Amino acid sequence: MTIEVVALFAILFALLACGVWIGLTLALTATLLLAMFRSIPLDKLLPQYAWNILTTQELLALPLFILMGELLFRTRLSRSLFQGLAPWAGLLPGRLLHVNVIGCTIFAAISGSSAATTQVIGRMSLNELLRRGYSRDIAIGSLAGAGTLGFLIPPSNIMIIYGVLGDVSILKLFTAGVLPGLLLAATFMAWVMLHTSLNGTMVPETEAKLSQVPWSERFAALKDLAPALFLIACVLGSMYGGLATPSEAAAVGVLGAALVAWAQGAMSQQVMRDVLIGSVVTCSMIALIVLGASILGNAAAFLGIPQAVAAFVKGLGLSPFMLIVVLVIFYLVLGCFLDGFSMIVMTLPIVLPIVKGAGFDEVWFGVFLVLAVEMAQITPPVGFNLFVIQGLTEDGLGYIARVTLPYLMIMVGFVLLLTIWPGIVTILPRVLYG
Repeated sequence: MTIEVVALFAILFALLACGVWIGLTLALTATLLLAMFRSIPLDKLLPQYAWNILTTQELLALPLFILMGELLFRTRLSRSLFQGLAPWAGLLPGRLLHVNVIGCTIFAAISGSSAATTQVIGRMSLNELLRRGYSRDIAIGSLAGAGTLGFLIPPSNIMIIYGVLGDVSILKLFTAGVLPGLLLAATFMAWVMLHTSLNGTMVPETEAKLSQVPWSERFAALKDLAPALFLIACVLGSMYGGLATPSEAAAVGVLGAALVAWAQGAMSQQVMRDVLIGSVVTCSMIALIVLGASILGNAAAFLGIPQAVAAFVKGLGLSPFMLIVVLVIFYLVLGCFLDGFSMIVMTLPIVLPIVKGAGFDEVWFGVFLVLAVEMAQITPPVGFNLFVIQGLTEDGLGYIARVTLPYLMIMVGFVLLLTIWPGIVTILPRVLYG
């Protein structure tokens, strides 16, 4: 390993240990590396880096999806989803526990955020499930696991960041996430059915009556899904119908979310103020991190760091499958200390050349990274979904992490499955876009 690689990690972890913001840490690390090992005009180079990344066309979708999520967070969408799904979920073993998984899957196709998905679905479904007598363990665990789908099923904020930093088509990434996202949701549902079938006490006996709900009531309940389906049509329909680019689809989604909020009576002056402030704060934080990551990525490439690390990994003689196993372990450990967003921007400049050299497709690796971030969302002590659920239930993080563990193991197995059969990820982009 070269001295530049050692210096990169030493400076990076030293700044993180001092509590410096992640965005500033990345930018300062890059600046110090260039100052130490290259004699170049940093006062001219760094502003050019900043301008190039912050004016990227594809990045425009990110603040729009964030604005859309802030609007939906303040609507009654969670209540309408529960009312629309409950009569149908009652047909399955596990009954209303499937509202957690199906509700998160539907909301994931709207929001692009894992935390927002968990929060919106959880604040309605958890109270109702616990009130009805469902097992607290599986009610909380299924919500935490399914909430991570907010990053995998398009539109996804994480995919936008990966696409911008890795120069990968965002539309292809969105398309690649559809089938794995639906399969992962189906796997979660299968686990809920198996778990509740083996332990009948998890579902109260009184819930058996849900299977006897008249079909007329089930079909009548579908009207409550109309707002969510309308928003999915706005975003995904406009995008895959060839009517809009991802950025334009995000704008259509904002308009659709505003219409839903207005129709539900949630568009007060105070709400609009909270929406705008929340959006600006989140966008500013993400912009700083993206900027720092871009500067570090360019600096690392300029110093030859990715090539040095790739040569070191190649010298280990790992097979492509073992490389993915090592990366899964690496990201699981990293997820114990960093949030998923920071994990991507810190590691992408070094990891992406390694996996490309091993023969993995860039779009496939994007889905792999999203799954790694999803696992970080439920990995203690920094798993953000765990904090969201703690705010909803006031349970301890240790307890929430324990009941979420089966879903984390399912996700690890799912990543290995995608490694063995990468066509699960690549088939839709290949069929639609060649």
